[in-house]
Amino acid sequence: MKWITRERPKIDRIACPWLIRRFIDTEAEIIFVPFDQVLIKAAELNAIPFDLPNVEYTHYEDQCTFDYFIKKHQLKDAALNRIATIVRGADTDRHDFVPQSAGLEAIFSGLAYNIKDDQELLEFGMTIYDGLYSWAKHLHQLKHTQAGPVEQMLLEVFHRYIKQSSSRKAPEWAKELKEMIQDQLDTNMSLSLQQASNELEINPSYLSREFSKYFDNLSFGDYIRKLRIEKAIHLMTDTDYSLTEIAYLTGFSDQSHFNRIFKKQTGQNPSLYKKSLLKSKTDTSS
Repeated sequence: MKWITRERPKIDRIACPWLIRRFIDTEAEIIFVPFDQVLIKAAELNAIPFDLPNVEYTHYEDQCTFDYFIKKHQLKDAALNRIATIVRGADTDRHDFVPQSAGLEAIFSGLAYNIKDDQELLEFGMTIYDGLYSWAKHLHQLKHTQAGPVEQMLLEVFHRYIKQSSSRKAPEWAKELKEMIQDQLDTNMSLSLQQASNELEINPSYLSREFSKYFDNLSFGDYIRKLRIEKAIHLMTDTDYSLTEIAYLTGFSDQSHFNRIFKKQTGQNPSLYKKSLLKSKTDTSS
């Protein structure tokens, strides 16, 4: 099968061919042509166009073409979802999605600057995305030298969920949603109920009503806020980040919002909580 897109690819237009060849069509031929020639050549060559306006395989709302490929071909793989978030952030200049987005954009901007042959650039890109997939599949929970405390805590949360009473079997959508939330935990946890309902193709009202049955008797919003605060506590315990930095890393819009939710969850404001942690450490080491 032939696939065709604009010349001079960088992020999404290399990610999509990688996804095609690795998960959809291993013998795919990828063709790069000038923008104004894509549809003309697509018709001549019987090729499927992608990543340009007014074709099926393109951007939708805030999502990239890579996202659409995953949805269209029903690729159920948490590692691909992690990569999709990274690609989306890099391709749309939203580096706040995940820290890896900035790195991905930097790498491909540099490669595109050095390599003028699009097919050669694609081959380099295939290797890079192979490495990124291995990280997303097997290594995303590890820091440089060891598993990070935040990731371990979040895993424990889900282990407790998995081990809860088996008398009430969770439906498939609850399992998928758990994976979606897990995918967001290394980011600013920006997953919304509407995004979840769209991805799961479930009515948002139904999802909102049923959510608490399978997620610690909490509403969607309360469950996400609970995870945010738990992540904040671990960042306070194991890093030297300021409270402002911790608020940002856990997805709160501003410091006052973070303070309010933190106090609601723990009974203390974050500054006092952090001081008590520091005092506890000092007492332990003395």
